Amino acid sequence: MLTIGQLSRRTGVKVPTIRWYELAGLIDEPGRTEGNQRRYGGADLERLAFIRHARDLGLGIEAIRELIELGAHPERPCADADRIAKSHLKNVRERIARLRKLEKELARISACHGDTIGECHVLSALADHDQCAGEH
Repeated sequence: MLTIGQLSRRTGVKVPTIRWYELAGLIDEPGRTEGNQRRYGGADLERLAFIRHARDLGLGIEAIRELIELGAHPERPCADADRIAKSHLKNVRERIARLRKLEKELARISACHGDTIGECHVLSALADHDQCAGEH
């Protein structure tokens, strides 16, 4: 059995986050000792590692909740899990496309050749959106 601190160290998830996951129902509330300390088992460690990995990949709490529910039914087809992953991949690709536009615009406006703030292209571009090369 693990204390919350040990679970935190083993998974890299901070103690307040573990408590929040309990409140959100992503991990079961653990048993407690007579001294009211939380005690976690191997299944809790595995669940928390799963959640941490999913969060590292950028999955939202509701997607993680759905994946956990799917994992409780190993006989079901994986089409729903695939749908969740593909939807997240689509969102990531859209964010990357927006970030690439942002990168180009920031590179363009940061090529300032003014000597003083009064001549600064960065400030004038930020003050006037029409100076931007496109949507970002």
